Amino acid sequence: MPALPARLAKPLADVFAASLVLLAVGWALSVQRKLGLDLYPQQFFAGVLFFALPLAFLTLPARRGTDREDVPLYDLVLAGLSMAALGYVAVAYPDLVLMIFARPPELWITSVIIILLLLETLRRATGWALVLIISAFLLYALFGDLIPGRLQGRPQNWQLLAGYLAVDSNGVLGLPMSVAATVVIAFILFGVLLGITGGSQFFTDAAMIGMGRFRGGSMKISVLASGLFGSISGSAVANVVGTGVVTIPMIKRDGYPAHKAGAIEAVASTGGQLMPPVMGASAFLMAEFLAIPYSQIVMAALLPAILYYVALFIQADLEAAKLGIKRVPESEIPAKSTVLVGLHFATAFAVLIYLLFWLRYQPERAALWSALALCGTALVFGYRGVRPTIRALFGSFARTGHGVVEILLISAASGMVIGVLNITGLSFNLTYALVQVGGGSAVLLLALSAVVCIILGMGLPTLGVYVLLAALVAPALIEVGIEPIAAHLYVLYFGMMSMITPPIAMAAFAAAAIAKAPAMATGWAAMRFGWAAYVIPVLFVFSPSLILIGEPTEIIFAAITASLGVWLVSAALAGYFVDRLSLAKRGLFIVAGLMALVPAGAFDGAIVTDAIGVAMGIALIVSEMIRSRTAAATQETAP
Repeated sequence: MPALPARLAKPLADVFAASLVLLAVGWALSVQRKLGLDLYPQQFFAGVLFFALPLAFLTLPARRGTDREDVPLYDLVLAGLSMAALGYVAVAYPDLVLMIFARPPELWITSVIIILLLLETLRRATGWALVLIISAFLLYALFGDLIPGRLQGRPQNWQLLAGYLAVDSNGVLGLPMSVAATVVIAFILFGVLLGITGGSQFFTDAAMIGMGRFRGGSMKISVLASGLFGSISGSAVANVVGTGVVTIPMIKRDGYPAHKAGAIEAVASTGGQLMPPVMGASAFLMAEFLAIPYSQIVMAALLPAILYYVALFIQADLEAAKLGIKRVPESEIPAKSTVLVGLHFATAFAVLIYLLFWLRYQPERAALWSALALCGTALVFGYRGVRPTIRALFGSFARTGHGVVEILLISAASGMVIGVLNITGLSFNLTYALVQVGGGSAVLLLALSAVVCIILGMGLPTLGVYVLLAALVAPALIEVGIEPIAAHLYVLYFGMMSMITPPIAMAAFAAAAIAKAPAMATGWAAMRFGWAAYVIPVLFVFSPSLILIGEPTEIIFAAITASLGVWLVSAALAGYFVDRLSLAKRGLFIVAGLMALVPAGAFDGAIVTDAIGVAMGIALIVSEMIRSRTAAATQETAP
């Protein structure tokens, strides 16, 4: 007999989910100060976890992949134990934080409970990969003196380590949790409200109206819709599932092979986390790591993100031409008046951009005011004759809580990695070791870092990947003279590419499941569609003009030549320009494209390489167009 039947478990879980979101909203609006409460941020973080951990035990079964509605007794016990431990930390934090080095039993016992229960909920939410990585860091903290060489660490007393990781601001209640409990919750609430009010459907409809009448319209719709949806979410897999159930069947129906339908969706959804103005959760954490305004991150990411989607869009178009795929049937394209009916949704994004970039609001506050504007316009105007109910709007708090629990668990657990790096000195040791292995060569170090990023990213969510890479790899890149923002964007790009890079490509595999296509074939196709993300980070590391650092003329010139290069390489990979390309022509297109992609300031003589690539590319384009017209004219005059 279950300890808690489903009819009681679900409402209880909804209460916990809504409570953690309401707590985050209250903190973002400084309600605690208006009530005269002087709280540490760590007390708030502990309060969020006070609801998040029991929510995980109520909703996530002990065996991943199994269905469970009733909650067994052991999960109720673990939920109660997590509430007791985190409630104690939230209330007694000002005293506990002063006792870390004294190691009293009430501190280390509470800390051990928090760490073990956090790892268990993380296992249930994401699997074993991240748990094993964090466990390896914990073992290093305890037995680092046994490791020979440069990576040898200082062994820590286990009671001190537990208290430090669970209570100190460098551990579970540290920077990743700070971003997740404030900014991420606010933006995911905004995304949930977009779905409830019809905003997500509006953007899909707008993509169909804009692209449905062109060849390969279904693929282009997928690129646009997934990019828009993905910029709000923090999970590439969630993006694939959220939009792929609509776009992948549409792409297959138009005649694309199943593995390519899944691949284009996976690449578009993964790249959404690079697309301003919102980007994914990692961008907000990057701003905190670098101690710079979020708007600066957005500006730096803008041009690379545009090039990423330009490459994807061109390949979608050329694939359609090569396969002879036509436009979406007229009957499936919404009326153009639909755009006018839903234009009020743009108001929320206008408010968001205005508050973020002009008034310099904190991101979480900007997101909440934008969400309020969204609710107001949706209640007044609706979409396609439907207005959200007040009950549905209030229900968004519970839906958001369920949606963010995984990110909260990842963020809290990632704090333990940062804590171990700080307390053991591993961060410095690893940076030194990487620089030594790279021999001081930026090129070799970038290659090593890319491999490390992709390997560490296998099977991990984007936010967890970025925290690891920002702490382990980015400092080594900065050490050899690379711009800090370029180094962090570099590791973010390559960490994200693990989502579409076999042998473990979670986003590609999720898309393959929806497309009913072979997983590895989808993964390899996704790598081809997403080729720009493997090249562009290397370019902006050597020439920051691609991340809008430098003189305006340099930036404009870099943008133009890079766009041409992206077009040429995309054509080569598709094997089509105005007609099918021979193998030799494809090789020439790739050479010209890569040379044009190299920014003028990347190295001495790069401007010559750039000019040769542009001239060669223009010559190839002109020759192909002349050849195509000649062939067409010959066919017309033939008897």
